[in-house]
Amino acid sequence: MDDASPPAYRPDMNTPTSTDPADVLIDFEDWATHRMLDACEPLSDEQLDREFEMGIGTLRRPLMHNIGAMIGWTGLLEDSEPDFDPDFGGDSPSIERLRKVHEDAMKAFRAGAARGSFDDVLERRRNETTYRFTRGGILTHVTTHSMHHRAQCLNMLRHLGVETQPQSSVFQWMLAHPPGD
Repeated sequence: MDDASPPAYRPDMNTPTSTDPADVLIDFEDWATHRMLDACEPLSDEQLDREFEMGIGTLRRPLMHNIGAMIGWTGLLEDSEPDFDPDFGGDSPSIERLRKVHEDAMKAFRAGAARGSFDDVLERRRNETTYRFTRGGILTHVTTHSMHHRAQCLNMLRHLGVETQPQSSVFQWMLAHPPGD
């Protein structure tokens, strides 16, 4: 991925772009987020905003948080000012709106991750402190961070009585995308 252009965005996510671990992480991230949004789509606003004593409280909040974190870290990957507070169109965006913001964020993140070498050191000064991260570290952080919050969402869905849980593991992604298909 170092010198190649980023893989094309595939909204159907039916064909993995490569077996490179970085591509796998990005493809999986995209696929798993869409599975979670699919599971949340039929829920009412009341269900999406029901408070739970786990994670950051509701189903809608971690979805927004994960997308916002991706957008923020993409700013650093692109050497622009990170935006950790993106415009979702209000405090309670629809799942359709979250899906659109996620698709745009995913395209930008994919391109930002592929913009240079995973060894590139990126710096950001914030509150009198300079932070240094590698491009590869940011890629890994964003994808594992959202996996953590999707696991909380799975538990919230279970508490809401959703019987069919969305697929959400790398193993399930590999089963859905076997080599050679």
